[in-house]
Amino acid sequence: MADFQVVVADPAEGATYQLEVDGQDANRFIGRSIGEEVEGGAVGLDGATLEITGGSDVSGRPMRADVRGTETKAVLLTGGTGYNPTRDGERRRVTVRGAEVSDETRQINVEITDDGGVDVAATLGDDE
Repeated sequence: MADFQVVVADPAEGATYQLEVDGQDANRFIGRSIGEEVEGGAVGLDGATLEITGGSDVSGRPMRADVRGTETKAVLLTGGTGYNPTRDGERRRVTVRGAEVSDETRQINVEITDDGGVDVAATLGDDE
C-alpha cells in the first residue's frame, strides 16, 4: 500500500502545508504524472483542484517532467531539476526518477490551481 508525504503549495497565501496521505487517498495519485490535475479531496480540500508539480522517491531522487515512466534513469543534464551546474557549459550524468507517481515515490509536490471556495489555511493549517 502506497503512502506519500504531500506538500501542498498555496500560491494565493504564499504558504505550504505538509500532509501524510495513505490508503485510498494515496491511490488517487498513483499513475498520475507531473503536470496532471488531481481532486483536492485526496488531501482534505473537497472541491479544490491540485496540479502535481514534482516530487522525489524513497532514495531522495527528484522526479523530472521530461523523463517518462516510473523508473530511474541516468540522464545527461545541463541544469534544472536534479542538477545545479557551477560553471557555464558544465554537464553531468545524474540519476533521476520518471515523471509518473508510483509506489517508489515518497514525496509529491502539488499546487492549488482552483481552491473551490475552500479556506485552505483553516483546513490544512497547523493548530499550534
